Amino acid sequence: MKYMIRYLLPLLIGAVLIPPVCAQTIEFAPVVSKPLSRTIDLPGEFQPFLSVSLHARVTGYVEKVLVDRGSIVKEGQLLVELTAPEMQAQIAEAESKLQTAEAERLQAEAQVSAAENTLQSLAEAAKTPGAIAGNEVVQADKQVQAGKALLNARQHAVQAAQSSIDTLKTIQSYLKVTAPFDGVVTARLIHPGALVGPNSGSALLELQQVSTLRLVVSVPEENVGGIVRGAKIAFSVPAYPGRTFSGTVARIAEALDPKTRSMPVELDVPNKDRTLAPGMYPTVRWTVRSSDQGLFVPKTSVVTTTEQTFVVRDKDGRAEWVNVQKGPADGDLIRVIGPLQPGDMVVKRATDEIRQGAVLKPGS
Repeated sequence: MKYMIRYLLPLLIGAVLIPPVCAQTIEFAPVVSKPLSRTIDLPGEFQPFLSVSLHARVTGYVEKVLVDRGSIVKEGQLLVELTAPEMQAQIAEAESKLQTAEAERLQAEAQVSAAENTLQSLAEAAKTPGAIAGNEVVQADKQVQAGKALLNARQHAVQAAQSSIDTLKTIQSYLKVTAPFDGVVTARLIHPGALVGPNSGSALLELQQVSTLRLVVSVPEENVGGIVRGAKIAFSVPAYPGRTFSGTVARIAEALDPKTRSMPVELDVPNKDRTLAPGMYPTVRWTVRSSDQGLFVPKTSVVTTTEQTFVVRDKDGRAEWVNVQKGPADGDLIRVIGPLQPGDMVVKRATDEIRQGAVLKPGS
């Protein structure tokens, strides 16, 4: 009997001093249902919006290079001048041929006019019987026809000579290399005196348009369903730590790369101040969206112990531990998978000290 009293007395005293259930003042948060979205970091690469290697379209010697690496140029601006002395001689020769052809055309035109006048006179005389022989009118008519044929040939010769001059002058204009678009010269590859041409294989200059850049991102196959054309995407570059830039989804490949199982997507990135440069590798914060709905609670509502992961739900004023699985975070919220319903109230800052069945008193 003494031993029983010795063991039971502490239990009885504890039962009197410690209430079985204590009401706790708690802050609650609702379980939210919303479309699933999350942000992943993807590598990207900047490319110029336009890029071209400028080559000589005709053979010639470099006379002047009017720009250098880093020069900012406008469309149509003269960049390089070439010289080809033999081309001027060819143009002079073609102009001389044109003058000769024009003189021959005028001569043929005069001959036709004279033949037509003769024919007209003979035709008038032939109206008087016996004035002239009938064969003379026929011969005069044939001379007119022959003269017109010769005149037609001379006119074609003039046109051919003029076309030859126009072609040579067009080729001569290729000796002046101009910018095809606004941009910046990124490489100068020639110097005065160099012999260049369409078959030389070497470029004169490298020109890129960088006022707008293409940001190419390879989106993994499992995330392509959330691509939205026109969406704003944030990114950062190592050159400017702490600074965030953005671009707009402009072009989607609509086909996966069979080697990487990813889809190339291009963003247009304004770059008026040329802060960014082609070749940079930014980190793109890609938003992955889904049409499916998910349940979200505050991150602080999820309790993880060595045995289980759960949230504390308010069930008729008492604590109920509900086992859940954690999903990706979305800001201050986190997705949970478990037997919850939208609108359920859970403890906002839960701990395992809130025991199962404890009375929950909403905070003021």
